[in-house]
Amino acid sequence: MKSFNKGIISSSLGSFWWGVLGTYYFQYISFIGTFEVVVHRCIWTALILLVTTFLFGKWTIFKKILSDKKTALILFITSILIFGNWSIWIYAVSTNKIIDASFGYFIFPILSVFFGYIFFKEKLNKKRIISIFLIVLATLYLLLNLDSLPWVGFAVAFLWSIYNLLRKKIDVDTDIGLFIESLFILPIALIIFYLIFKNNLNDFSLTNPSLLGLIFLAGPMTVIPLFLYIKGVQLSGLGPSGMIFFITPTGQFLLGFFYYNETFSTEKFISFIIIWIAVFIYLKDLYDNH
Repeated sequence: MKSFNKGIISSSLGSFWWGVLGTYYFQYISFIGTFEVVVHRCIWTALILLVTTFLFGKWTIFKKILSDKKTALILFITSILIFGNWSIWIYAVSTNKIIDASFGYFIFPILSVFFGYIFFKEKLNKKRIISIFLIVLATLYLLLNLDSLPWVGFAVAFLWSIYNLLRKKIDVDTDIGLFIESLFILPIALIIFYLIFKNNLNDFSLTNPSLLGLIFLAGPMTVIPLFLYIKGVQLSGLGPSGMIFFITPTGQFLLGFFYYNETFSTEKFISFIIIWIAVFIYLKDLYDNH
């Protein structure tokens, strides 16, 4: 029970970070362009994790993971998935498609609970099935009332849910797994970085320390919530963490409404109510059975 509670808290903190702090930060720096933001996110994430690996003396674990070909291959696949997720999310933020991307984060928990049931035999009783049904209902209602097909949302949902499924299957140290993933995508980031500079399309410059510091934050803004959420998945399970993840799109919607003055329709409000009723039913049942 203690481990489960820690997992719920960790997933909640990670989800809140993504939904509010992460959305605000990446929208704030989106003026430098999608590609440059993604590149800096990759580079600074890798460097931060390099430092933490040194500080915590985890090179033995690092080598052990890489020596296992199956684990290394899965981490290579998850690195591509997370690179795709970052790119699509930052594109959405920089082109005012936050609501579309948020829709994907509403779909993701449904896939997580489903994957948890299929691949990890996580139990589904009547109350949990009712909660999943309510979420499907709310999601379909939301989808039918959107002006256009939110392809950004669908892409984010599938990339992120498959990423979490694979990371759960290999069960490696959260930070070392992230470090190896960041190393896999680092060469791609450096090539794009070089091309941006070569064509004078960069906003990043050593002569602008304030912007440099702001862009550097892309590293911790990526590492901290991802670490918290993956740790939560490991401790509490794919299904529970998936349901907790609703904090993320809820935070994004509320931030968009109260801060960015985006339209918050009656349909979205109704969907929110249905979804949070479902989340309450699911989490109450989890606690009753632990």
